[in-house]
Amino acid sequence: MTGSASELARRLGDHAEAVCRAYLSNGHRSGNHWIVGDVRNTRGRSMHVRLKANAKGPAGKWVDEATTEFGDLLDVIRESCGLIEFRDVADEARRFLAMPRPEPQSRPFGAQRQPAVARGSPESARRLFAMSQPIVGTLAERYLAGRGIVLSARERALRFHPGCYYRDLVTGKTQTLPALIAAVTSLDGRITGLQRTWLAPDGNGKAQLDDPRRSLGHLLGNGIWLGLEPGAPVPIMAAGEGFETMASLRTVMPSLPVAAATSANHLAGLIFPPGCRRLYIAADADAAGRHGIERLSQRAGEAGILALTLQPQLGDFNDDLRHLGPAHLAAWLADQLVPEDARLFLPAG
Repeated sequence: MTGSASELARRLGDHAEAVCRAYLSNGHRSGNHWIVGDVRNTRGRSMHVRLKANAKGPAGKWVDEATTEFGDLLDVIRESCGLIEFRDVADEARRFLAMPRPEPQSRPFGAQRQPAVARGSPESARRLFAMSQPIVGTLAERYLAGRGIVLSARERALRFHPGCYYRDLVTGKTQTLPALIAAVTSLDGRITGLQRTWLAPDGNGKAQLDDPRRSLGHLLGNGIWLGLEPGAPVPIMAAGEGFETMASLRTVMPSLPVAAATSANHLAGLIFPPGCRRLYIAADADAAGRHGIERLSQRAGEAGILALTLQPQLGDFNDDLRHLGPAHLAAWLADQLVPEDARLFLPAG
């Protein structure tokens, strides 16, 4: 193990139980161990993760008694998230370590509580994201697949929370429901807000609520970014209103960085990444969002960025993806992209 990897593994070991709760959510604590089926977060009891260092070894080491596999918490992140490259594993580990830790369920008598944060603040968004888990194998992944959306496990903006609070704004009553959590970030990758999509308990569609999707935090200028490397130049990108619209484009053009704004107003104020020279703006059949598109296009022109609009065939690009299929959507987009971009981002043939 390299020095960088060993240091990351040690730091993860300092938060071993939090790592297990995030990435091995199908397990449970038993004494000084986290018990789960395997390193890929299957239900069961054969894998044991040491939570606190003792005479037998450091925190974070694990062994699967059924397969004799063993490893550390970097292996847990790699396997549970479906990652391949060490760079992606290390990025996910550093992202997790940068998140504020949720308050433990119990604390010694006299210990101070973690300071409360304002409801709807960026800090509350970061805490909720930290308490959520990767979407691999969850209801959130099932929900997206039902919408035709297939994204790489490297997409670090998406998480799942099995019991996210929902408050009825009329009655004030609260309930807990599973939710897809999408991080709204600034260009440097810092979480400034969230969008929560509450899901039906079986993952087949959204929850039966008057407003199953809500956002919080500082949203203006920021977006739900897919495929953004913080601080890196982004010469060509796409932006639009609505996560599922932009995730649909990302499904058929997986190497194109995209930003989803949470409203038309927030789309109009999106901050452009460094080096941007061509911007595709996703439209839909709803005229209500037209002013956001027009304002963003105007701002792009003022910044010397060529703005081009992408039009769906049906109501929006997720409708196209679901009802017409990815191949048809890709062919439809090919006629709207600059030819060199079509060759670069669309599948051959």
